[in-house]
Amino acid sequence: MEKKVLAFSEFGLSDEVLKAISSIGFEEPTPIQEKTIPLLLQGKDIIGQALTGTGKTAAFGIPIIEHTDRTKHGVQAIILTPTRELAIQVAEEMNKLGSFKRILAIPIYGGTSIERQIKALKKGMHVVVGTPGRVIDHIERGTLRLRDVKTVVLDEADEMLDMGFIDDITTILKETPVERQTLLFSATMPEKILKIAKRYMRSPEKVRISTDALTVPETNQIFYEVRHDRKMDALCRLIDAEDSDLFLVFCHTKREVDGVASNLKLRGYDAEAIHGDYSQAQRDAVMKKFRESRIDVLVATDVAARGLDISNISHVVNYSIPQNPESYVHRIGRTGRAGRKGVAITFVTPYEDKQLRLIQAVAKTRIKKEKLPTIEQALESRVEALKEKVREFIAGKRFGIFLNMAERLSIAGIEPIDLAAALLKFHLEGLGREPERQEGLSLDDTGAVPGMVRLFITVGKEQNVRAGDIVKAIAEKTNIRGKDIGRINIFDKFTFVEVPRNEAEKVIEVMHQSIISGRKVAVEPAKPRK
Repeated sequence: MEKKVLAFSEFGLSDEVLKAISSIGFEEPTPIQEKTIPLLLQGKDIIGQALTGTGKTAAFGIPIIEHTDRTKHGVQAIILTPTRELAIQVAEEMNKLGSFKRILAIPIYGGTSIERQIKALKKGMHVVVGTPGRVIDHIERGTLRLRDVKTVVLDEADEMLDMGFIDDITTILKETPVERQTLLFSATMPEKILKIAKRYMRSPEKVRISTDALTVPETNQIFYEVRHDRKMDALCRLIDAEDSDLFLVFCHTKREVDGVASNLKLRGYDAEAIHGDYSQAQRDAVMKKFRESRIDVLVATDVAARGLDISNISHVVNYSIPQNPESYVHRIGRTGRAGRKGVAITFVTPYEDKQLRLIQAVAKTRIKKEKLPTIEQALESRVEALKEKVREFIAGKRFGIFLNMAERLSIAGIEPIDLAAALLKFHLEGLGREPERQEGLSLDDTGAVPGMVRLFITVGKEQNVRAGDIVKAIAEKTNIRGKDIGRINIFDKFTFVEVPRNEAEKVIEVMHQSIISGRKVAVEPAKPRK
């Protein structure tokens, strides 16, 4: 019998915070959130043992937003992270959680303009998320004062210590009030961290998610390294390579479920979604279609898939990596039933390798790394499946009414082999799939001036795009200064823009599938000029 999990509404949170949680799409607390949030709302210090991906940002973020007074001008919470990437990620989630309370968070980190950060801090930020070095820069300049801080968070503390930030952390903690709440989250608990806890925390509560032995089903478990913006292409490739099978796809949030299912439908797949917002009647209707194989892909949250018992699910896909090992085992247990073979696939982004290692260690299982099937392999698989269907039709003489049509085409001078090839192309390529981004395009030969990379963006004059729109979109999403963006050439349906070579990968990462002038765009390295 599964343990009853608290709902967010049971924590006594304000309507604004509950509304933000709902808008993000969280359905129920993860284990770390369930254990941590009540303690933090009581004002206790916490030592939490958890990794990125377990939901710990919301675990400390929700109480911080709840306790923050938006009418006060000074910084009321500071969150220290080891890397700029994590600082940006945490700040984004804090702003989502604080959206209805109008609580503002800012990421501050090195390698970018400090002047822009100073301007933002002067406007009044409630929460600062930063790397230790840049936080100290601001403290020394007098642009960041921590005298009003009520909460300090050390996120991924073991990594910060490994990177030599121990002295910086000590310096920052001394700048904060003694009567503060201190939260420390770490994957491991080395002696240095315990010393910090003993010196700077007040009777901290220890929160550690149980890592009891888990029973992993006999299922072929594999993972693919996939950038976040390439997950949809990867999922489509896998579905195409296994044309006739049933896929159960798991996402973290209701919003992500709706997005993935909608995207699959637009690309021509028979897909449906279920999550906590669906009525029981709607869920029953979707499940009936899935059981009867009238849809190929079911996209669901963990909550919606509870109690799901369908014996012929061939593939489980973790579109979002599970937030804890228990969730992973629960998900992959949906395939490989009734003596059938099952495949469990997990998409892992570059920042989630630690979470993957945790799942393997706790579940005592091995998840093999594999390469995605190529487009050619996916097409070949579909051809093989089609051959079997054609053989069935021929054996059963189930094509009589089409014989006359075929004869007329033959009389018209169309060779049978050409006819078959044309029909294959129509069947395999005319399914509404969006064209995939080309792989293997080099950043070193795009026709840009030395030190720059020329990028191709699928938006142009027909969408009323101007050079300023391109500059603004890149600058806002990447912190590249407008003056560092090079030549921009806008054509009817596409645009070329030059960006610094050392920032090109980041620009592609954050700009691909973003919105420019109301249209979702694709971004990739340009082909060399002929």
